[in-house]
Amino acid sequence: MATSRTVSALLALRGRPQPLEARVEPAENAVIIDGRRVDASELDWDTPAIGCLYGVALNFRGLLEALEPEFHRPPHDRPPLAPVLYIKPRNTWLAHRRSVPVPTGVDAVEIGATLAVVIGRDARRVARHRAAEVIAGYTIVNDISLPNAGLFRPPLRAKCRDGFCPVGPWIVPRDAVPAPDALVIRAWVNRELRMENTTANLQRDIATLIADVTEFMTLRAGDLLAVGVPEHPPLARAGDEVTVEVEGLGRLESTLVPEEILSGEILP
Repeated sequence: MATSRTVSALLALRGRPQPLEARVEPAENAVIIDGRRVDASELDWDTPAIGCLYGVALNFRGLLEALEPEFHRPPHDRPPLAPVLYIKPRNTWLAHRRSVPVPTGVDAVEIGATLAVVIGRDARRVARHRAAEVIAGYTIVNDISLPNAGLFRPPLRAKCRDGFCPVGPWIVPRDAVPAPDALVIRAWVNRELRMENTTANLQRDIATLIADVTEFMTLRAGDLLAVGVPEHPPLARAGDEVTVEVEGLGRLESTLVPEEILSGEILP
């Protein structure tokens, strides 16, 4: 567990100009704002100002090892050679402590605990050794999905449901995260630890991922690149409380509710 410390971060709070810069205590999920220290649960959160949010599939070694036999069967025949990307569009974004709608007829959803890299400037054909130069900071993403989604071509129907991508609570600057390739990621369901992994197990580390992605597409300032969901993502159901933690960044909390309860709300 991260030791208690304060770092500068960018926040998005409803009713305040965005972005708002404040000091945060990631280990305690607390914010120092307006001269006082408050728990993140006491604030009215909004999603951070971001551009496009890209997810990366198949980027944890344990997942690749488990799927190795499948890669050599039709229609794949071999493991993917380039990063497998998908988009989490704006309708999926959800702020810290907002309710995630569980679609009618869906028994459970997969909790996709992951780290996201925030791009600081337009990035095209970035060499691996210069990848850090295009990173503005990091945040937490819960890349929710319907179970059994395709891995080579993650389907929109499973990945892009309303509210299926909580983001936040804040963006921590790059220099405040000295070892992004060795961060513990945890997921709790109803306060029970259900998943623990580390970015040390990424197939493509962050610098390699940025280099490989920008080789064929431009990442714009403000875009987020979620580095991948570990193997064995936990399942959660309507009524469950979910917490995703990334070491040194804090905790992202959500409650799952039946979608009919939120049918009249604008989710993002």
